[in-house]
Amino acid sequence: MRFGFWLPIFGGWLRNVEDENMPPTFDYAKQVIQSAEKWGYDTTLIAELYLNDIKGPEQDALEAWTTAAGLAAVTEKIEIMTAVRPGFHNPAITAKMAANIDQISGGRFTLNVVSAWWEEEAKQYGGVFTAHDERYERTQEFIDVLKGLWTEETFNYKGKYYELANTKLSPKPVQRPNPVLYAGGESERGKQVISSSCDAYVMHGGTVEEIHTKITDMKNRRARTGKEALSSFGMAAYVICRDTEEEAQAELERITDVKETSGYAGFKDFTSKSQLEQQIQLQDYSVSNRGLRPNLIGTPGQIAKRIVEYEEAGLGLLLLQFSPQLEEMERFSKQVMPLVEKYNQEKALS
Repeated sequence: MRFGFWLPIFGGWLRNVEDENMPPTFDYAKQVIQSAEKWGYDTTLIAELYLNDIKGPEQDALEAWTTAAGLAAVTEKIEIMTAVRPGFHNPAITAKMAANIDQISGGRFTLNVVSAWWEEEAKQYGGVFTAHDERYERTQEFIDVLKGLWTEETFNYKGKYYELANTKLSPKPVQRPNPVLYAGGESERGKQVISSSCDAYVMHGGTVEEIHTKITDMKNRRARTGKEALSSFGMAAYVICRDTEEEAQAELERITDVKETSGYAGFKDFTSKSQLEQQIQLQDYSVSNRGLRPNLIGTPGQIAKRIVEYEEAGLGLLLLQFSPQLEEMERFSKQVMPLVEKYNQEKALS
């Protein structure tokens, strides 16, 4: 299992808790990622939203790509996975920026391609927001342009949304043939694009059974394309690790006391503009990205055993959320990660 975390660019992950003691500043983000490198984390995911989806649209939020470039320069080992939404970006310029950040990081920059869901944000920031399947058509062309510019000396392209003539991109990314393209999607059209054009699949939080079903489906879809297997399957999850199960459950009750704050401003768009496989309730939305559904809640031993179950289901990457971030990331690294390794060793010897 590779252990990753969401960079806290919104000031937290809890929509019902006003102050999580994790300010949305570059200094705090730098402290988190540099500490994570020391504690053994493999990757960080930087979400891309121009409005704060967690604490409310009026609150501060860091911009993803400039943050990624800054963090690439002050880290040494950790993968920096940054979201990109085609409706807000020119693909040729995005390819250039990504290649540059990959050079800055020495080959540690990857992308999470997101087709977007928040219509109000698109209106405010001039993004393109169209019908669901049309967003994925744009995404397909966007990926075609990225890969073409990263791999070809001179690139020409004529599609429905983008057109390039004799375009050159240099320097190329450090990674060959391209920086890893992660993507998540639950609709039929989304899965078609991901299985045919991306490198890895990431999912919202789900039960072991749900995740196993999704992984099996995506493996089969990929096999039908004739391309090499997807390199990784990842899942979002929120962690509540405590010394006793009772303490963990008490924290769960505290953070799911739904107050319908401005942090729920995007709830309607998230549930109506996306084609989701599970119904999402307000309590599920208390924590970002269905993070409570994997139930990584309890003692270190309970959480570690559940992680091993996800490994057995085919999961290879956890993208974790914590609150407060620094303190809980350190606890997880010292109390849970070693137990996961221990349980895997014991299983291998049995």
